[in-house]
Amino acid sequence: MRAEARNFEAIAKAKAEHNRSCPFPPHTVQMNPFEIERMGWEEGDLIAGLVLEADGRVGTGAFRLVCDGMAPPELDLEEELVVNAPTEPLVVPAGPHRREEPSAR
Repeated sequence: MRAEARNFEAIAKAKAEHNRSCPFPPHTVQMNPFEIERMGWEEGDLIAGLVLEADGRVGTGAFRLVCDGMAPPELDLEEELVVNAPTEPLVVPAGPHRREEPSAR
């Protein structure tokens, strides 16, 4: 059996096992770029119904299935309010306002 067929079979079996144990079906299979090239595949190909993605963090001879349950959900980030600095200097009193008292001479 050729390496491509063995890898395809291993990915298909891993996908079936994943589907039995996780409520989120996988959508991507990640492989080392060297392995993708060695198989004669290209990034973006569909392998056992999964999108092939290159990831140098995956060791050679291995692959990783990715599903929506693996990554934290995207957060809805609110836009930050930007406050610009004043264009003119601010006058800040040094203390409370006092009536002038007559000075003792």
